[in-house]
Amino acid sequence: MLTLHHLEFSRSQRILWLLEELGVPYELKVYRRDPLTRLAPAELKAVHPLGKSPVITDGDEVIAESGAIIEYLVERYASQASGELAGLQPAPGTPAHRQCRFWMHYAEGSLMNWLVMKLVFTVIPNKPMPFFVRPIARGLCSKVQASLIDPNLRSAQAFIEAHLATHRWFAGEQLSMADFQMSFAIEALLARGQASESPCLGAYHARLQARPAYQRALAKGGPVLGL
Repeated sequence: MLTLHHLEFSRSQRILWLLEELGVPYELKVYRRDPLTRLAPAELKAVHPLGKSPVITDGDEVIAESGAIIEYLVERYASQASGELAGLQPAPGTPAHRQCRFWMHYAEGSLMNWLVMKLVFTVIPNKPMPFFVRPIARGLCSKVQASLIDPNLRSAQAFIEAHLATHRWFAGEQLSMADFQMSFAIEALLARGQASESPCLGAYHARLQARPAYQRALAKGGPVLGL
């Protein structure tokens, strides 16, 4: 039986969305974050040594990492799909295939690095610390965000906006693996950026949210972001 080990408020949401789109039978096992540390529970280490989510089990297969999971599910199950879902993995050598490959890597290789840093440097000043350290922490975190993190996020948002101005989905006119991989980063980018500056990105996000499978994934897995 295919099982998704789903951690609340995590990248696992994009795997849940993909499973709902594919319509394959699966079991959903939900894990809650520690209310104080916000870390994943220790039980996930019994599934995979990294103790992270997403991770799936499919028979004897145990697969971690969003990109690897998406590729596995598409390679194994998308051949049974029809319509737009049959093209989740564009044909090799096509422009759509090159775009799909780029955005599959860009999501975690570039964009999420800055989004995670944004989250960390936003949270740090609110953590318990000696009163005399707090002004220093706030000043340092503010400076790092203003001089390093925010400019890179603005650049990334402008880059994505320009791409979506000429592409309905990330690989072209059809939904692909790249849209699932990018979906979590898009949610985080819009939550921490200026959505009003990116109408094409906003329209793309609306298309995601309008999909019945996306809505079912939210109903089953909960909100994408918890912070």
